[in-house]
Amino acid sequence: MENSGQPRLFIDHFAHITDPRIHRQRKHDLIDILFCAICSVLCGAEDCVAMADFARGRLAWLRQFVPMRGGPPSHDTFSRVFTLLNPGPLHECFIQWTQTIQTITQGEVIALDGKTVRHSFDTATDKAAIHMVSAWGAANGLVLGQVKVDSKSNEITAIPQLLKMLDIQGCIVTIDAMGTQKQIAAQIVEQQGDYVLCVKDNHPSLFADVVAFFERSHQDRFLDGEAELIFHTCHTTRDGDHGRIETRTCLASDVLDQIPASADWANLRSIVELTSQRISSGKTTTEKRYYITSLPADAKSILAAVRSHWRVENSLHWVLDVTFDEDQRRNRLGHGPENLSTLRHIAINLCKSNTTRKASVNRKRNMAAWEPEFLTELITNRKI
Repeated sequence: MENSGQPRLFIDHFAHITDPRIHRQRKHDLIDILFCAICSVLCGAEDCVAMADFARGRLAWLRQFVPMRGGPPSHDTFSRVFTLLNPGPLHECFIQWTQTIQTITQGEVIALDGKTVRHSFDTATDKAAIHMVSAWGAANGLVLGQVKVDSKSNEITAIPQLLKMLDIQGCIVTIDAMGTQKQIAAQIVEQQGDYVLCVKDNHPSLFADVVAFFERSHQDRFLDGEAELIFHTCHTTRDGDHGRIETRTCLASDVLDQIPASADWANLRSIVELTSQRISSGKTTTEKRYYITSLPADAKSILAAVRSHWRVENSLHWVLDVTFDEDQRRNRLGHGPENLSTLRHIAINLCKSNTTRKASVNRKRNMAAWEPEFLTELITNRKI
């Protein structure tokens, strides 16, 4: 008999995906294959051969949750299904399922960032490596959704698709310079969210005006021609770790009359200068970044949002590269790379949302492989 709880929730969300195989050739139900694949990835499986090994070794355990009437699928079955399976419905089910296991809070930072699965290219068919754009919820460290960037396009076209899938009302969306586009800012505002967008020289006039404003303000000590204070806020943080000291100073101002392009950006309220100074091994380096945002000129909250965005590298991309060894995966055929990328994101969410044990994603995967009871805890999200 199937257990209630998280597996039932998972099965209900993913059971309606259309099976791409010819009906008379199906030996295994699609939901059995999907559930088995997710559990195997949780236990360390990195390819379809390992998924088949897991299915044979844990068949009795799997049958607690899904029938597995066809027995353990072979690696060819896993490979064929993920090569043929339309990734769109799988992405949609993933997003809907994620929304049921986490509640997005008012003011939560949602970081949109892209990552290339480097070894997913196929030289023989002139297929480039796939590039995925993910939405990452900073509060709980969960992946909220993802879309693949079209091979003939870039993140600018993928980000609006991803935003449409998400409920961003009351949230702060952060995006690197590639996604700093007027249409994207307008879409975020239309969906009742706020934005913090990095500005670089891909918008040369806007970038030059923002830089010039802060350079003049520093030179004049934030006083205008009549010795009146130019409104701004300032917040500084300082961190020390492994012999390195980093100081970050954020300046935010809502004085936009010197930024002619400001009227072209939906609900733009503030411009931001962020200075990072690092002292390491006796050497000092300084870097300045600039942002536009629909938030009020509150330097403390803006700096917190930007720092949350930076965490996506360590909390998501690093985990995918180091814990899941994603960049070395050689899945290349059809929709395989994209579908297996979604499975890895699901596994990350299951590990991150688990509260029964305090451990890294890597340790939780090891424990799931060694202890069937803990794998049950992960998949049911409850203490056994």
